[in-house]
Amino acid sequence: MRAVLALILLSVSLPIGAAQVTVEGVRLWTAPDHTRLVFDVSGPVDHELFTLKAPERLVIDLAKARPDASLDTTSLHDRHLHGVRYANRKGGDLRLVLDLKQSVRPKSFLLKPNGPYGHRLVLDLYDVESGNSKPTVKTVADSGRPRDVIVAIDAGHGGEDSGAIGKTYRTYEKDVVLAVAKRLARLIDAQSGMKAVLVRKGDYFIPLRKRMEIARKQRADLFVSIHADAFHDRRVRGSSVYVLSRRGASSEAARWLAESENSADLVGGVSLDDKDDVLASVLLDLSQSATRQMSVEVASDVYRELKRHGKVHGRKVQQAGFAVLKSPDIPSMLVETAFISNPTEERNLRNPKYQESLARALLRGVQGYFKKAPPPGTLLASLQQQDEREHVIAPGDTLSTIAQNYRISLLELKRENRLKGDVIRVGQVLRIPNS
Repeated sequence: MRAVLALILLSVSLPIGAAQVTVEGVRLWTAPDHTRLVFDVSGPVDHELFTLKAPERLVIDLAKARPDASLDTTSLHDRHLHGVRYANRKGGDLRLVLDLKQSVRPKSFLLKPNGPYGHRLVLDLYDVESGNSKPTVKTVADSGRPRDVIVAIDAGHGGEDSGAIGKTYRTYEKDVVLAVAKRLARLIDAQSGMKAVLVRKGDYFIPLRKRMEIARKQRADLFVSIHADAFHDRRVRGSSVYVLSRRGASSEAARWLAESENSADLVGGVSLDDKDDVLASVLLDLSQSATRQMSVEVASDVYRELKRHGKVHGRKVQQAGFAVLKSPDIPSMLVETAFISNPTEERNLRNPKYQESLARALLRGVQGYFKKAPPPGTLLASLQQQDEREHVIAPGDTLSTIAQNYRISLLELKRENRLKGDVIRVGQVLRIPNS
């Protein structure tokens, strides 16, 4: 009886959560502006950070924690890190010491279990100067020479965020979309008057709004985010194209006007900093409306090319409130290249030839749009003005659709070709006036 009572007293005297957390593993991801360390832990853990000088070190104390016997930190080094070492402390705590190559701004947070991952302690090491830079925006080149059309290509997910995972081949979305993005960038760079900017160049994670900021800093004329969808029904397949919904645009406008740090930025080439609230709201709405219309047009061109390339999911361009589509002055679209949850499409996404053909379909859509509507001040706009444009009537063409495609009025088209009525014939050549 005494033994049973002693056991009961011992059990109730142990504080809740007294069991040690185990650090089971660690992974490192290197991004252009920061290093991310992800520690796999067996449960939530309290931790404290502090820095030491001469030499530069970052210390992380984990309360009630111990290293797993297989924990290996010998390969953890990059431009921020010389290495990582650890040791047990009195009281059952664990100390991690990061030997640094330079001063950093550390940021840490815990992540709950998600998908294939359990509890994680995430530590980001940022360049000290990176927090002081603000994104610049699109302006006309000071030299006055025609500039290239700039397309920002965003490969979704990255680093610790693998995205969807195919069940047949265990394909990571982050890997295949980066492969497609790199192929698309190479194809765009091969076109006269066009230049690609990769938002993510390697296997690391970039926050969603940071992706938008990178595109604005690079003065992008178009933002294309590339993903690979997943669904619980593995039979579902096909490509999809999304633009920002009206509700998403409205919520973003409210956020933009409310955040004071945005007021000094240019939106569509106009500063909102010196405008009253009503005028700033009107100017932002006008910029958003024009941007959204351009997004719909270029997304429609891309959708048509994807439909020619293979199966599409949905009958038209769709709308959603994705954060990466919310730039007020950059036409943006999100392309779901395929359903990685479908075994056939997962296999296709792993195939370099399929990746290339998919990238070429995206290129044709983007290129087709900019040929019709090149941004002012670009080489494409200059070439369009120099060339005498002609259109050969094809079956199904009407004067109104031709005028719409070339972004001119029906009256201008008729006047240029001295047409009195609406009758045209297949094979007839029409002159397209510069507008």
